[in-house]
Amino acid sequence: MLWTLIRRHLRPYLPHVAAVAVLQLATVLATLYLPSLNADIIDNGVATGDTDYIWRVGGLMLLVAIVQVITAITSVWFGARAAMGLGRDIRRSVYTRVDRFSTEELGRYGAPTLITRATNDVQQVQMLVLMTLNFMVMVPIMSIGGIVMAIQEDPGLSWLVWVSVPVLMVIVGFLVTRLMPLFQRMQDNIDAINGVMREQIMGIRVVRAFVREEHETRRFRDANATLTDTSVRIGRLFVLMGPAITIVLHLATAAVLWFGGHRVDAGLVEVGALTAFMQYLLQILMAVMMGTFMFMMFPRAII
Repeated sequence: MLWTLIRRHLRPYLPHVAAVAVLQLATVLATLYLPSLNADIIDNGVATGDTDYIWRVGGLMLLVAIVQVITAITSVWFGARAAMGLGRDIRRSVYTRVDRFSTEELGRYGAPTLITRATNDVQQVQMLVLMTLNFMVMVPIMSIGGIVMAIQEDPGLSWLVWVSVPVLMVIVGFLVTRLMPLFQRMQDNIDAINGVMREQIMGIRVVRAFVREEHETRRFRDANATLTDTSVRIGRLFVLMGPAITIVLHLATAAVLWFGGHRVDAGLVEVGALTAFMQYLLQILMAVMMGTFMFMMFPRAII
């Protein structure tokens, strides 16, 4: 249902989607190329004192970095245009469809639910499309490319990749599974508070005539407290996610420096290659994290 809706309304923006894919590919390739250039500067320039080599490769790094920034910004621009345009078209379709509803259909769904569908739910679909467009090429290519480049720099430390990535996926996956039912509950809470607000606004004269202000205030307070409680629980899980990911990243960095330092001391790997391996490992973990965030938007949008 969701994918049919997105596919139908995204069709006019296929040129934007194609542009995003091409620009993201260029961005990821540039991102994967930079650590390798940095390793070359350290091993072949700094270690040997070759200033000309440092300037030459450093200039190439600067050029690649500029290309990376330009393609990344342009990709986000095209993705935002497509996602916001899709949201506008979906809102128009929802309004047109609801405008044709019979009295029975309006009663079945209820005005609060229909208002939420045309506003908050469309915004969630927009965010899902925007994140998917921004990460659909970046995540798989950066993950696979980062693994290949890391193994190429130092196969002896590749086991750190196979340990760090599953640990990060387990931690983030656990938090995501806890968030999914809370998203459903928050959706119900939003519908409830919209319903209370609509009833109070439409029946304000009746409320005042029968002196029911205190009762209606209590109804709104209860609905608001329920929504706040659910939002706070979601916020707490999101707050835990940041430190958990940071711990994994820092432990992975420390492990690379510790085990890699011994390998450098034994002459098994160069300092530049070790630096590049650490950067590739961090890129892989960041790609996994971004992919997890993207999939986390699916249940929120489907609801």
